[in-house]
Amino acid sequence: MELHGIDWAIIILLLSISIGISLYFKKRASQGMESFLLGGRKFPWYLAGISMVATTFAADTPLAVTEIVAKNGISGNWIWWAALIGGMFTTFFFASLWRKSGVLTEVEFIELRYSGKSASALRGIKSVYLGLIMNVAVIAWVNTAMLTILQVFFDFEITQLWMILFGLMLFAALYSSLGGLWGVAVTDAVQFIFAMVASILLAYFVVDSPEIGSLSNLKEQIPAETLNFFPSIGNTTAQSGFYAISLGTFIAFVGVQWWSSWYPGAEPGGGGYVAQRMMSTKSNKDAVLSGLFFQIAHYSIRPWPWIIVALAGFVLYPDLMESAPRMAYASAMRDYLPIGFKGLLLASFLAAYLSTISTQLNWGAGYLANDLYKRFINKASSDKQQVNVTRIITVLLAILGSIISLYITDISGVWEFVMECGAGLGFVLIIRWYWWRINAITEITATISPFIYYSLSKYVLEPQFASLYTDPKDTFFFTVFMTVITSIVVCLLTKPEPNSTLETFYNRVKPNGFWNVISGQGNQLGEMKYNFIAWISGMVLTYSILFGTGYYLFDEWFYFQICLGITIFSLILLIFSTKRIQL
Repeated sequence: MELHGIDWAIIILLLSISIGISLYFKKRASQGMESFLLGGRKFPWYLAGISMVATTFAADTPLAVTEIVAKNGISGNWIWWAALIGGMFTTFFFASLWRKSGVLTEVEFIELRYSGKSASALRGIKSVYLGLIMNVAVIAWVNTAMLTILQVFFDFEITQLWMILFGLMLFAALYSSLGGLWGVAVTDAVQFIFAMVASILLAYFVVDSPEIGSLSNLKEQIPAETLNFFPSIGNTTAQSGFYAISLGTFIAFVGVQWWSSWYPGAEPGGGGYVAQRMMSTKSNKDAVLSGLFFQIAHYSIRPWPWIIVALAGFVLYPDLMESAPRMAYASAMRDYLPIGFKGLLLASFLAAYLSTISTQLNWGAGYLANDLYKRFINKASSDKQQVNVTRIITVLLAILGSIISLYITDISGVWEFVMECGAGLGFVLIIRWYWWRINAITEITATISPFIYYSLSKYVLEPQFASLYTDPKDTFFFTVFMTVITSIVVCLLTKPEPNSTLETFYNRVKPNGFWNVISGQGNQLGEMKYNFIAWISGMVLTYSILFGTGYYLFDEWFYFQICLGITIFSLILLIFSTKRIQL
């Protein structure tokens, strides 16, 4: 793909803005670990929310959506749309709790909620597992996706492309280590604007092409079932050219996976960069609003430009949509963007890439500096020392992530394994906030058990009893069930945390639920009724905006009006309930 002077100017502008913002916030980030990792807890809700959305917009996201649409049509996106259930649950049940906890990282939370050697061991292990192992794995995956984008734009040897990618990694490490979370978040906001504008423009130019002309013409040129917003529930056989997910798989998506499975970026109860952004806000209310904005923007605002380009691929690149859907999106960039807009789109992919990498480096370094170095290696370290160590770790993570990327070719199986081996852990991550009886041993059990039960189910039971494993999610259900049962049994058979630890946690966080032993009151589930109403109305609002936008784009006016009515009603209900939530 040929880039002209104006294209390069746009790219240089983006990179200059990124480094300029970090230099501006360098002094503020150097004030201490709270300033570096959480921006001094002064973020307004919209900045925290935009930063979350920008982070989840990785370089490979539009390409992945194209693959989904190529295989399953629009309805295939339920594989990630279903995660809204858990995301909205986190917003109204955990955002304010994370903000009130006062911890710097989610791993530090472990020694606020638990005590003793088991708690310190769990904190140390998780700091390395999340901050190093999982963090480097995510970085390697994002790097692999970005390499694909670079191959589209530049006709270079693979070694040269790797050098470019390594340079981008060091650039991300530089500005994220200089400006701390303020630098990362403000840069995220700028990068998100770049990315969304470019995505919308690509969709416009593709639809305006001579081969299509309008969305109405596009609708007429592709199979009707491609435009279905809801999956065809049946057996796992092809129907009208599309894969029909089984009932068990659909139930796993919308009924079980969101609360039971731990995986990076979608931790039940919040975690990772989602918890970090919520903890960085200036008030409990801002924490909730940041999560609400994130969920609406992530599921309702971003997807349609990508989906439209993917649908256009059926008309423009039918062969690629069968053999290599990702290349259909890349080919649309190459063939339909005018001079200047190509640079904007490349800048948008760089923005998506850098926003994800900078966040991974920032919070990953936070785990290793705050929960490993400060907690176990140098407890007497000063704020200045801790910030400097965090900056050094940030650069080292970037270098290590680049090296590991050289050995990554296909990580989809790895992510499936990660999800399966986190099945059931989410249950404990949720109820540890609402039930005093959960202890550190319980969480350790819930962390280890999925690995054991997944291996037992996959490699012992499934080969021996193949007739019982008729659905791809059968091993998942088995792992979830056994992990939850084992965790509860271990919890009841082991001693609870000391009252002093529980009282400290309760007095600081003030959680509802089953804390009667500590609070001296009965269970406080009734006080969460507005949380439940806000949760449901928030989900309905987001889905109605998502589907209503689609119906509007494709001239389905009857269904659009229904969605509009649902949107207005759910918004009123959401405002009513949110004002009454105890924050």
